[in-house]
Amino acid sequence: MSKSDPPPSYEESRQQSYGPQHETYPYPPYGFSAQPGVYTGPGQAAIHPQPGLWQGPGYPSTAMPSMMPSFIAPGMFSSNMRDAEDVSSAGVWESMSVRHTFIRKVYLILAAQLFITSSIIAVFAFVEPVRLFVIQNPALYWASFPIYLVTYLMLVCCEGPRRRHPWNLILLFIFTLTLSYMTGTISSYFDTKAVFLALGITAIVCVIVTVFSFQTKVDFTSCTGLLCALCVVLLVTGIITSIVLSFQYVPWLHMLYGACGAIVFTLFLAYHTQLLIGNRANSISPEEYVFGALSLYVDIVQIFIFLLHITGGSE
Repeated sequence: MSKSDPPPSYEESRQQSYGPQHETYPYPPYGFSAQPGVYTGPGQAAIHPQPGLWQGPGYPSTAMPSMMPSFIAPGMFSSNMRDAEDVSSAGVWESMSVRHTFIRKVYLILAAQLFITSSIIAVFAFVEPVRLFVIQNPALYWASFPIYLVTYLMLVCCEGPRRRHPWNLILLFIFTLTLSYMTGTISSYFDTKAVFLALGITAIVCVIVTVFSFQTKVDFTSCTGLLCALCVVLLVTGIITSIVLSFQYVPWLHMLYGACGAIVFTLFLAYHTQLLIGNRANSISPEEYVFGALSLYVDIVQIFIFLLHITGGSE
């Protein structure tokens, strides 16, 4: 070949290398076999197709049914499956992060509420003039009860005020102050030792119930009917106790009523704690952090009040 001769074309080079019989039979794609059951992967010699076994793209084979191979070539592992797993994992981690942030926010609000309540109870228990003033003016207690009831119903029954910032926090602050005053007023009728004993027992019970609710596999959120029935029993017991004690004081009956109330609201504390977790039969939305803090706060205060009836029942 002289220097003036042009180089051979692509088709001519293919005919020179493989002969005219292969000019219409291109190689099959990498990883697909020219014959059934034969895999031409890395490290294996390529098998040239025979006439009639490979008709090129778009043409069905005359000796083999048109079907996808039953294997996946190396390096071609399903990227769609991997992407789906990544998206699913990202969604799970995102939801867990949102739930953890929600739980943290609820317990921060609850800690602030309990600090306010404990401070007011301490003032009513240690400052004697304040204690005497509260005892001599019970009308203030009954005047605070409508405020407690209205704010509680607004936060529990009205979704708008409960979710609208900052009105939800303002209502919750008013509710906390009102319930703290009522709790302090009740505590002023008991001895200081009984009050602090009830505070200590309440703190221990709340810690144990919270840890147990997070660790146990028992689902308290599916026991709504049982808790409602226990509330009815507690209500009837309270009515009977108030009627009996109005005629003659019976210490053991007073303490029995306090024990029943403490048990019922301990179960409610476990129920409301598991509502925060999110992996039980029932759960609350991460937007309901005010409702979550309100529920736990009321349970803890009620446990303290009923324990106070037990520790100071002999008085």
